[in-house]
Amino acid sequence: MRILLLGYMLCYTFLMHAQSEERVYRSTIHSIKLFRAGDQTAPPVLYLGQAEQLELHFDDLEATIRPYYYSLQLCNADWTPSPIPPFDYWKGFITQRIQNYRLSSAVQTRYMHYQTLLPERNSGPTRGGNYLLKVFLNDDTSQLVFTRRVVVINRKVAVNAQVLQPFGGQYFLTHQRLSIGINLQQMPLNAFTPQEIKVVVVQNDLWLSARLLQRPTLYRGNYYEYSDEEQTLFPAGQEWRWFDMRSLRLRGDRVARIMDSDTSVRTDLYIQQDAERSGQLYLYYRDLNGKYLVENIDNPLPHTQGEYGWVHFSLRPAGGRKYHGKDVFVTGEWSGYELSEPYKMEFDLSQGCYTKSVYLKQGFYNYGYLTRSSAAETNALNAPSFENTEGNFWTTENEYTVLVYFRPFGARADELIGYTRVRSGFQR
Repeated sequence: MRILLLGYMLCYTFLMHAQSEERVYRSTIHSIKLFRAGDQTAPPVLYLGQAEQLELHFDDLEATIRPYYYSLQLCNADWTPSPIPPFDYWKGFITQRIQNYRLSSAVQTRYMHYQTLLPERNSGPTRGGNYLLKVFLNDDTSQLVFTRRVVVINRKVAVNAQVLQPFGGQYFLTHQRLSIGINLQQMPLNAFTPQEIKVVVVQNDLWLSARLLQRPTLYRGNYYEYSDEEQTLFPAGQEWRWFDMRSLRLRGDRVARIMDSDTSVRTDLYIQQDAERSGQLYLYYRDLNGKYLVENIDNPLPHTQGEYGWVHFSLRPAGGRKYHGKDVFVTGEWSGYELSEPYKMEFDLSQGCYTKSVYLKQGFYNYGYLTRSSAAETNALNAPSFENTEGNFWTTENEYTVLVYFRPFGARADELIGYTRVRSGFQR
């Protein structure tokens, strides 16, 4: 148990770096979506040598034309900035202006919608690795608006992974473990030493729970295996909650009521009250693993004709009692998984539940409730957790991303050379 706790602390040190990199710095910016072009559920992943692009969308509620630019900065495996100059990992212009924008129409809420495809033609990364997308004003990188993560793969190794049930009785019904194998393909035999390779595992694209695997369980010749339960164990969680606000004229799934004021542009949607799911029976249903879709059945153009409304969340803990020493956050891809004040819930003593209102655009949403210790210190024991609010069930369907980084002796940055995604699908 002591060894397992130490492993969690090392992993948590890594994820604190990862957590600190993705932020929104202007309160007028909403509905940020970054995905592989054409598929809102696909992660922002590029492969060197392939003509793929990412699609970026966001709204500015100031509803005026502003000169937004973007750039991508190379980072290490822990998302700390790399010292390599941009001209060594990027071809073409370092910064690009976002030139595609349109004012909202057929809705009461005024906003300017910005979108772009990146990288631009004759421009792009020349090196595999982690990249931090930075959007800023006036071609001035000090005027940051928001940041998002992108990974670029220079595939040199084959990665295979499998999700399994843990051996340990303490975690047998609540956790999932991974078995990961790495085979050299385009690299010479014994090109690695265990100290030069890093493996990062991310559950459901949630970097809050990212794990850094520091050492292989075994390696021989051109094969590395990571199957040690102390390193690859993940709380399984529960299927994500959902609600449907693709229409503001008719109540969508799990929307209790809609209040549309006749004297103002304000619209309020009240989601059915949620109960704590820890200790309840597990129920499988298909979800988006925390993601959301900007969609609209009231108007034909969801990105520029989508209405905004105040969505009211409420969570009733067991017995209607406040969690002792813990803060509660409502979260999902739509919040950037930020554990910040805009998503921190307040406890309503008269109703015995946590409540929060968030300003969201029409679409289909997955969401969940996270708890985190309210203690000031940062350590492995107050890592964000779904355990209190959602529970952990080993049969939960999750998607895991495995990233393999290589940094030979004397190199100045980690290179991403392997990538795979695998789903758990027990008893399906």
